Amino acid sequence: MMYGYARVSTKEQREDRQLMAFSGMQLPEENIYVDKQSGKDFERPMYKRMVRKMKEDDLLYIKSIDRLGRNYEEILEQWRLLTKEKKVDIVVLDMPLLDTRRGKDLMGTFLSDVVLQVLSFVAENERKNIRDRQKEGIEAAKMRGVRFGRPENPLPDNFEQLSSRWLSGEISGKRAAEMCGMPLTTFRRRSAKQVES
Repeated sequence: MMYGYARVSTKEQREDRQLMAFSGMQLPEENIYVDKQSGKDFERPMYKRMVRKMKEDDLLYIKSIDRLGRNYEEILEQWRLLTKEKKVDIVVLDMPLLDTRRGKDLMGTFLSDVVLQVLSFVAENERKNIRDRQKEGIEAAKMRGVRFGRPENPLPDNFEQLSSRWLSGEISGKRAAEMCGMPLTTFRRRSAKQVES
């Protein structure tokens, strides 16, 4: 039996490019499984369902190794589980060296394992680089004064007066917050900000 597995990182992304790569493989449509979630681990419902169905001598097509996953150790573990325990063949379409049908001898297995390890490392390293670039980009944006998160709601007209009355001990924070129509923690935080500026 032949299977295809595709994965995109978010629900908004489309898997069309990966599915097009399967078009020449005569895969039964019911044997194509798609997950729409991150490749950081293998807690993916469609992948798990597909693996449960697979039997010895079945064949799995994936477009590229990073569609299988991005965690180096987990990719290697899944590869071992599929090829050694379930005895399934795997073809990575954009990397002809990763075709377990070829070279079933010791040298073929060795080459396939080496290429897999290198590509898995590259996939995880790219994931780390993406996180690092995101973090650097956020830090740079913060330094330029870019604010993240929702914009704060405008203060009610009576805020300054009630904040002053609260700060002078004339009324409780709870009462002042209620009169402003905001949660107590927000009232205190915004009052502290007013005092600082």
